[in-house]
Amino acid sequence: MINSIDDVTKFLNDKSFKKIFLLCGKNSFVNSGAENLFNRNIDKNNIKLFFKISKIPNLDELIEIIKEIKIFKPDLILAIGGGAIIDYAKIANLVDDRPDIANLIINYSYPLKNKNAKLAVIPTTAGSGAEVTSNAVIYVDDIKYSFESELLIPDYFFLVPEFLISAPYNIKASSGFDALAQALESLVSKKSNSESIDYALKSIKISLDSFVSFLNNPNLKNASEMSIASNLAGKAISISKTTAPHATSYPFTSLFNISHGHAVSLFFENFFKFNYDNLDKSETSFDLRKRFELIFNLFDVKNINDFNSKISLIKKKAQLEDNLEVLDININQSSKEIIKGINLLRLGNNPVKLTDKDILKIISKY
Repeated sequence: MINSIDDVTKFLNDKSFKKIFLLCGKNSFVNSGAENLFNRNIDKNNIKLFFKISKIPNLDELIEIIKEIKIFKPDLILAIGGGAIIDYAKIANLVDDRPDIANLIINYSYPLKNKNAKLAVIPTTAGSGAEVTSNAVIYVDDIKYSFESELLIPDYFFLVPEFLISAPYNIKASSGFDALAQALESLVSKKSNSESIDYALKSIKISLDSFVSFLNNPNLKNASEMSIASNLAGKAISISKTTAPHATSYPFTSLFNISHGHAVSLFFENFFKFNYDNLDKSETSFDLRKRFELIFNLFDVKNINDFNSKISLIKKKAQLEDNLEVLDININQSSKEIIKGINLLRLGNNPVKLTDKDILKIISKY
């Protein structure tokens, strides 16, 4: 599953790719070492480079990317970066710039039909699992919407641990928690099945062993392990999708500039406590209590409070701040915008139905 830089070089020098559209973030492209790979080993005459500017994937920049791809007509679209970069590439490879694009996205009705080119992705963070998921996100007017289709799954992906090591600490922490949260949410999602459970369990075990060491002493071994944990979590949520912690995270990214995985972590314990406290209201086809017992065994705890204590300790070790005063977030002042920005598709996968009143109560427990 793990790849070398030589694997990437051989793939990109394949003569069948006459024109390559390279989508990346400027900082991650340089810091990861990907730029050195291209400077040394890749024929750059057939490459069109596009640097992402926006911190979150938004419609205006997506349209710009779509237009550039249409003009360049590549054989291969290559995305090197984090989840936002990969999501841009996945959507841009399937979507045309048309006058009604915003309305189609908002109403989840864009007709995805044919790919413009082959798509290859190389993550520079271990967290999103976007290299294997059948969904991608885009923000329209600061509200997050999703595309979901098997056509979004990249044709090729490469997990290169060398590209992860030099990422800033806060990016490692945010993306690593995202992978852990994805796997845990997958286990309680209404859409989970035996295959997603297997992926999620394997991912969680690796994250528990390697996440903190990857933050404090990144090396090829723990970078490889976190790449695999992220990939497995991505495979899990591609089947089951995520739940309330993810659904509620998006407005905290768009409104308060909290990175995605960090935003997911803010209320993670509160949502899992809500689900556990309302087992009798579960809408799952499986026994939610037994699924929580599976999670407790993984974390070597006996109850929900001890589980949440372990999650809180992981967040503390990862320096993921969840004190809203420190983060300058006032729930009461921003409650309407927060509720408006929640992703209803993800919320619908939660094992227990949540009302707006429930959510406000959960995110106000400080």
